Amino acid sequence: MVGTVNENGTGNLGLFNSVFHLGANPPLLGMVFRPESDHHDTLKNILKTGVYTFNNVLPEWFTQAHQTSARYESGISEFEECGFEPLFLPHFKAPFVAQATIKIGLALRETIDIKLNGTTLVIGEVVEIILDNEDLVAADGYVDHVKAKTVTVTGLDAYFSAEALGRLSYAKPNTLPKLI
Repeated sequence: MVGTVNENGTGNLGLFNSVFHLGANPPLLGMVFRPESDHHDTLKNILKTGVYTFNNVLPEWFTQAHQTSARYESGISEFEECGFEPLFLPHFKAPFVAQATIKIGLALRETIDIKLNGTTLVIGEVVEIILDNEDLVAADGYVDHVKAKTVTVTGLDAYFSAEALGRLSYAKPNTLPKLI
């Protein structure tokens, strides 16, 4: 879920399934916004404040998380409407989701309008990470989403629990990957 705040301090929360890794140095994450609409507060808030949060969804909250994608009137807080608790840090303007086990704060670095279909690519740099449990990250930086109980989504309405199949060694030509 993406957390933002408007100029009046009203929190906004929306579920996005088009979030992806874009680079490690600097640490960049991208997400795609559907074509602009009158009630697209998430993008407006990001452009205005320059900060936003990514928060994982847990199995016990997936129904409420799905509800954050409803087209609420501009200025209505999905945090309140959907039962999520905002978590604010003194040095970071955008709200995190208190219930999330993985919380990522991002600073806006670039937006790219995609003329082909009217969508917008938003690129943010990771500037804050809050984990409910330090055991969620391995020494090599691997984030264990199974331990974090992260729910995944396919399409607009199909939710799944993650199950680890295994981690594999770096792929190289003529060498079969090994479980690590």
